[in-house]
Amino acid sequence: LPCIVGESSAIQDVMEFVGAVAKSPDTPILLMGETGTGKELIAQAIHYRSPHFKGPFMTVNCAAIPKDLAESELFGYEKGAFSGARASGKKGLIEEAANGTLFLDEVGDLSFEAQAKLLRFLEAKEFYRVGSTRKFHVQTRIVSATNKDLDTLMEGDAFRKDLYFRLGAIRVHVPSLNERRDDILPLAKHFLLVFSKKFGKIFTGLSQEAERALMTHTFAGHVRELRNLIER
Repeated sequence: LPCIVGESSAIQDVMEFVGAVAKSPDTPILLMGETGTGKELIAQAIHYRSPHFKGPFMTVNCAAIPKDLAESELFGYEKGAFSGARASGKKGLIEEAANGTLFLDEVGDLSFEAQAKLLRFLEAKEFYRVGSTRKFHVQTRIVSATNKDLDTLMEGDAFRKDLYFRLGAIRVHVPSLNERRDDILPLAKHFLLVFSKKFGKIFTGLSQEAERALMTHTFAGHVRELRNLIER
């Protein structure tokens, strides 16, 4: 199981809810929260608490996929489907994650065409590879995440409303570090041990001055900022 460090009621409530919703093998889950709050870790926690925990867990950052390649990355393609395609064709990430979990990070950046195809998959568990007339059926749970305001994207017709409601069959708000301040020192000490081992150091704790500095700081980058701070 992924290491979720947290003593605050905010993160404990999230983990209790995650434990319940993970029991379904394929219900879509949408994680909402700011950048650096640990959404991928929560997605892993969902996967490893699900009936398909032995299956693959795969991650894709939708913002990093060129718009014109999103469909082929997610759904794969057949031989000769487009210029530059592999001669043997290629499985898409949804196929690669069959009987497991595909984590779509920054799902708000998906192209409109890929959104339509993803909606079809979520509704019918079927899809076509790019350039194929053969229908594929797989069971893959989709966990998606966003730090964007999808309501604003929908108003501007940049994100499909029907996809939003399907992706968010279950919605989980991942609290910011500033909403779970009781976790600042436990997380700092956890990262201190991790990086002490990594750098061959023998740090055993934090001074009271350091603890006060951490507890009075506002973390704009949340857990990621704290992690990077301790490493630096």
